[in-house]
Amino acid sequence: MSQRGRTMPGGSTTAPAEAYDTALLDLDGVVYAGGEAIAHAVPSLGAARGQGMHLAYVTNNALRTPESVAAHLTELGVPAVAEDVITSAQAVARLISEQVPGGSRVLVVGGEGLKVALRERGLVPVESADDEPVAVVQGYGGPELAWGRFAEACYAIARGVPWFASNTDLTIPGARGIAPGNGAAVEVVRIATGGEPQVAGKPLPPMHRETILRTGAQRPLVVGDRLDTDIEGAFNGEVDSLLVLTGVTDAAGLLAAEPRHRPTYVDADLRGLLVPQPEVAAVEGEFRCGGWRAAVRGGELVLEGEGDDAPLDGLRALCGAAWSHAGEGVCDLDAAKVLARLGL
Repeated sequence: MSQRGRTMPGGSTTAPAEAYDTALLDLDGVVYAGGEAIAHAVPSLGAARGQGMHLAYVTNNALRTPESVAAHLTELGVPAVAEDVITSAQAVARLISEQVPGGSRVLVVGGEGLKVALRERGLVPVESADDEPVAVVQGYGGPELAWGRFAEACYAIARGVPWFASNTDLTIPGARGIAPGNGAAVEVVRIATGGEPQVAGKPLPPMHRETILRTGAQRPLVVGDRLDTDIEGAFNGEVDSLLVLTGVTDAAGLLAAEPRHRPTYVDADLRGLLVPQPEVAAVEGEFRCGGWRAAVRGGELVLEGEGDDAPLDGLRALCGAAWSHAGEGVCDLDAAKVLARLGL
């Protein structure tokens, strides 16, 4: 089934680690949260690599450099080098470099990752609107980013300087919960200036292009926790995707997904790379997966079966019922009752 006509999760008779040559893995909410490895992530990635899968880490977080991300992954037990890491900072730096002369000054509102990426493209990071920048770039700068940095961006944009953003994720997962992301900071500047940035990160094409250029992937699988970045990015790039439920997206959000946010596969965590993905079958108006049967009857989602030891199969079946009912729209049926039965 094509990504653009998906009405149920797909199935795979072989483990994704064997079926795809490269995993394009998001980091926050997939591999780690708040700097600590997510349960099962480290051994699962090691096993996937052992099965011949190339692991690439694709993150919208522009704060850190690829070298620091790779070092962090290695400390967690996932050996990585800088070349394995692709950031939205790299994607936006390439986007800027294609529109301004080499050696140009760029006002940076963000962290070291943005500055390093700009220098890689022969551009000069500056701190003030009075430094005569030819562009403004904004990326996640961490909780310590000073409010005055937003003012500098506004001053430059008001003078007609083009504005770029690494990404517009409104939130970012951390050890203590969900925190404001770069998208929230972009909104501050948008409100103050009335401007609109060019955005490079997931789910937009510049990030997918950067990823393919740097990895050379022939049959990639996008792995992420967010529907509006990871899964939509896979949809836009017309490649398969695996949603893991270790970050932002929960089961209710998955059932309500619009077509561009519907993943190919769904699993609890990165162990999903190592096992065949169960098929969802449509049979006479029902959607079946494992021991579960799901349907829409009388305007309600209905779940039946004896698959209590496999709640994810129930969720997969429910996706088929909800997505098919919604068609090209969003399923607005109340899913609380059936999800409670699954413990999700």
